[in-house]
Amino acid sequence: MTEPLRIALAGLGTVGAGVIRLLDTNGALIARRAGRPIEIVAVSARDRFKDRGVDIGRFRWVDDTTALAQSGADVVVELVGGSDGPALTLARTALGAGKSFVTANKAMLAHHGLELAGLAEAAGVALKFEAAVAGGVPVVKGLREGAAANAIERVYGILNGTCNFILSKMEAEGRDFADVLAEAQALGFAEADPSFDIDGVDAAHKLSLLASLAFGTQPAFADVAASGIRHVLAADIAEAAALGYRVRLLGVAEADDAGLFQRVHPHLVPVDHPLAHVTGATNAVVAEGNFVGRLLFQGPGAGDGPTASAVVADLIDIARGEFGPAFAMPADALTQQAPADTGDRRGRAYVRFTVADRVGVLAEIAAAMRDAGVSIESLMQRGAMTDGSVLVAIVTHEGPERAVAQALERLRGSQSLVGQPLWMHILG
Repeated sequence: MTEPLRIALAGLGTVGAGVIRLLDTNGALIARRAGRPIEIVAVSARDRFKDRGVDIGRFRWVDDTTALAQSGADVVVELVGGSDGPALTLARTALGAGKSFVTANKAMLAHHGLELAGLAEAAGVALKFEAAVAGGVPVVKGLREGAAANAIERVYGILNGTCNFILSKMEAEGRDFADVLAEAQALGFAEADPSFDIDGVDAAHKLSLLASLAFGTQPAFADVAASGIRHVLAADIAEAAALGYRVRLLGVAEADDAGLFQRVHPHLVPVDHPLAHVTGATNAVVAEGNFVGRLLFQGPGAGDGPTASAVVADLIDIARGEFGPAFAMPADALTQQAPADTGDRRGRAYVRFTVADRVGVLAEIAAAMRDAGVSIESLMQRGAMTDGSVLVAIVTHEGPERAVAQALERLRGSQSLVGQPLWMHILG
């Protein structure tokens, strides 16, 4: 055994405490696999005296998180969070000081990943972030290393455990969104302010990182079209089931001559697709390579154990001297691709309208679809809601997305519509 790999740990929340417990429990095994012990030598957090269920008195305490970069550690682990502020300052300082850097911070990497990758390469150190995407699921390593010989044609999947818990609970129990969201908050699956999760922002951060790894492009979070699940009704999920689908919030990315396509959006997933059977707070990512075919990565997407497992796996790589570029190729080799025009994308769609219960509504919707060139495969109308409105759902034949967008624009402001329509893509 050589000298220990010395770690400075910023952030002692659920995941930070999980990292300490994991190193305590599996330390001997980890040392054998890494070829050297891995030891925490310094820690920093907001509250020094909070009870975290682990003994932090044995570590040097640092009040100023940024000072961890000068703590004598070989690696700085950042579990503070936030796209900017202390986390970004620590990342820049640590890499600038020649320290390897491990983070679970997908927001920071989505916004500043290219810069940080360049800093790591200039210093000859590692930047690793397995825990930033899909928790304990080794999808970053899978794309960066396992599938490195392939041209990845598409990467997509369930990237947010909170949304998947809510949707699969609605599916299993027929309950409405607001009711299940409240339960998810009570169980700790959802934050008090769940906007980042249920509006697709968290999944968009992760998708931008997966797209960079898969396609060799610069992370482009600003180009991800994101919408969430807050407008999905129990009736939509029941309708999807009747049609042979399940509703899942998917992040989908593709890159070709038309540009880089990145979107987070609720989809109807065929029941015979593996993603249709991913339930609860589980994450799953599908990557399609030109030689390896379809790869499925699935497992717990959050929690102290799974996320700590991913953090420590990165530390083991660093202890072994396995660095490599953060995004699978040198930062200056990552291309900058323009966002693809989604209007030309072809597919089938589910569009649900909440309408006033009066004569002529269906004819108005059908005429808007006809005039925009949308071919209707099926149309379903359900009975009146408690407020007297009626749900009308349409499934389209395959066609350009631009046509559906034009049909909805024609209906904008219609007195027949109560609220905004819900448009969900059908996974093909």
